[in-house]
Amino acid sequence: MDRRTFNRFLISLGAVTLSGCAGTDFGTASGPPVAAPALKVGDRWLYRGREGFRAPVVWEETHEVTSVDANAIQVRVTYAGDVVSGSRAEVWATPGFVRVGSLMDIETREFVDPLKRYPFPLTPGQTWNQWVTNLNQTTHKVGQINRYGHVLGWDKVATPAGTFDAVRLRIFMRLDDEEFWRHPTQCNYLVWYAPAVGASVREEKDAEYWEKSDRMDGMGAVRAQHTLLELVSFNRT
Repeated sequence: MDRRTFNRFLISLGAVTLSGCAGTDFGTASGPPVAAPALKVGDRWLYRGREGFRAPVVWEETHEVTSVDANAIQVRVTYAGDVVSGSRAEVWATPGFVRVGSLMDIETREFVDPLKRYPFPLTPGQTWNQWVTNLNQTTHKVGQINRYGHVLGWDKVATPAGTFDAVRLRIFMRLDDEEFWRHPTQCNYLVWYAPAVGASVREEKDAEYWEKSDRMDGMGAVRAQHTLLELVSFNRT
């Protein structure tokens, strides 16, 4: 699928979810735009993650601001569970604009132009469509991803850390992992961003890809991700 065709696909898809994706795009309300947060060293968010269906992998994930200056914001991400554990460093040009960070999972990518994770101010009805060249530090490959976002509106969401007023975002992504035997991964995410927290408080992530022989054989897509990430606690200095 070329860029023009994929853009038309995203626009026409609108509020329709990919098969198996949790949630819908209904029930949100209009409201004021959300400004970028004022981040400080020591700001910290603890999340609980779950990936999979019948026997999901679970972990805890901590995001902590370690440096803030005129050039960049640095954030350390650590995660620990029975199956997965590790850490990575993210670098943000400004709040919401990522120079180095993850895209789908726990991989680290370096973006030629900052990735628009949250293009503040977040205004209900706002959309954006970004093509970004990046280096995947895990695969050591350079590629181009497409990220389309839509600010759906205000919502009230319950999490282990409490109930928050949040703006809900729908994110579609087309990754750069096509191979001779498979098509690129397509991601469909719902994200709740709470201004009181200065970060997301809930994320539902689903992704899938097609093997190139499957469409001819009538087989279904391969599920690549089914993740729930919820805020457990936070501390803002």
